[in-house]
Amino acid sequence: MSSAFSYRHLYYFWVVAKEGGMARAAERLGMAVQTVSTQVKELERALGYALLKPAGRGVALTEAGLAAMRQAEQIFQLGEQLPALLRDAADLPAVRLVVGISDELPKLAVRSLMQAVLQEPHLRLLCLVDEFEDLLGDLALHRIDVVLADRAAPQNPSLKVYSHLLGASELAWYAPAPLLTAARCNFPRSLAAVPVLLPTAHAAVRFRLDQWFERLEIKPHIVGEFEDSSMLQTFSAAGMGVFPMASLVQDDLTIRYEVQKIGACEGVEEQFFAIGAQKHVQHPLVQKMLSGRLAQ
Repeated sequence: MSSAFSYRHLYYFWVVAKEGGMARAAERLGMAVQTVSTQVKELERALGYALLKPAGRGVALTEAGLAAMRQAEQIFQLGEQLPALLRDAADLPAVRLVVGISDELPKLAVRSLMQAVLQEPHLRLLCLVDEFEDLLGDLALHRIDVVLADRAAPQNPSLKVYSHLLGASELAWYAPAPLLTAARCNFPRSLAAVPVLLPTAHAAVRFRLDQWFERLEIKPHIVGEFEDSSMLQTFSAAGMGVFPMASLVQDDLTIRYEVQKIGACEGVEEQFFAIGAQKHVQHPLVQKMLSGRLAQ
């Protein structure tokens, strides 16, 4: 690499790639198109590779450009976080913890999963809910400190993360008042007659539930499937159907949604994992979370 390589040139390239063209990038940067083009060519000359190629009225990334863009994304996205990090540092002694919560995870379980760190006197907690795969990407880029999910991270040599089982909870079935009597009569066979709400295959526990139905030779009367557990509980509370949920959250569940337990879903449990990035210095609150026991 030439000593003429400049992070300023890399920044201009990054903006061009994100905007999809020189003109849009120049407008965003408040510069002349020719100036931006010259800066990007300087970067290509320093690196020794063409990074952009014409594509219609804009530009597209070459193979080398794709590799450069991946690195630039990490560099400048981390740079964009710098002001917030400095603000946090200036506000010490607050301890900032950014937790990614997988969207299929029962939200009522999160407090129990984090019980070990909630007593931190200077905790500043930021919780972000997103899809599992997107959270793993944010974790790898160190945008978040830990991911809470219902499954372990997949084996991937390029994804330097670890999975720690925080605990597990058996599932039980719950019903709103209008369906309670019918659901309890001849349970679990009643699930073939009363309306049933289930998590989608998006949730790891759905496969275990399907196996449970198959093992008991029950064909459930499914009237709704939900990716988000809170949405599922809300529709059940409105009388739409009965549903399974981790016994761990039973107290909060019955109070908040005014549902009652029908019976146990024997042999089926939901697992809870904390997933962290492999790095030399671990966040102290993540370490504390991993060493704590799941609050029942």
